[in-house]
Amino acid sequence: MKRLLTLDLNDYTDDMPVFEKHTVRAIILRDGRMSMQLSGKGEYKIPGGGVEGGESHAVTLEREVREETGLLVIPETIEEIGEILELREDVFHKGVKYVCHSYFYFCDVREETVPTQMTDSEIAKGFHPVWEYPEVICRANDAIQTQLWQKRDTEFVRMLLNGSVKRGE
Repeated sequence: MKRLLTLDLNDYTDDMPVFEKHTVRAIILRDGRMSMQLSGKGEYKIPGGGVEGGESHAVTLEREVREETGLLVIPETIEEIGEILELREDVFHKGVKYVCHSYFYFCDVREETVPTQMTDSEIAKGFHPVWEYPEVICRANDAIQTQLWQKRDTEFVRMLLNGSVKRGE
C-alpha cells in the first residue's frame, strides 16, 4: 500500500523496544459529507480501529465501522487508498517506541443501520456517529489538536479536500 504521510514526533530513540499496531480507517462519503465519530469535546475521528488476530483488513473495516457508527459496509465497494505511518514514544508505556500503520479505504454502506457497540473509552469521551462536511471537520480539529490521531485524521481529510486522494485512482 502506498505511503500517504509519515507523522514522526521524534521523541524516541532507536534502541527502544517497539510496539507496532496495524489499524484500518473507513472513508465513507455521502452527499458531500463524511461519516465520522464526534467526541463530547468536538473532536472528529475517522471510523476504524485495530486489526485483531488473523483478521483481514476488510473484515476489520466492516467490524469497526459497524461498532463505531452502526453502518454496514458493502464489502465489494472497499477500495484501497493508502497508509499514514505514526512514530512516537508510546503514551501508555514510557521508553517504548510506538509505530502505528493506519490503512485508509474508501467504502460504501447500506441504507440500514444497527446499534453501535462503542468501547468504554469511546463512551466516556462522548463519541457518537455523525455525518459532517470535510471543511467543518478540519476547522474543528485544528482548533483542539492535542493528539497525534487528530493530526492524522485532519491531514487525511485535507488530502480529500485538496484532491491528492480520490476515489477510483
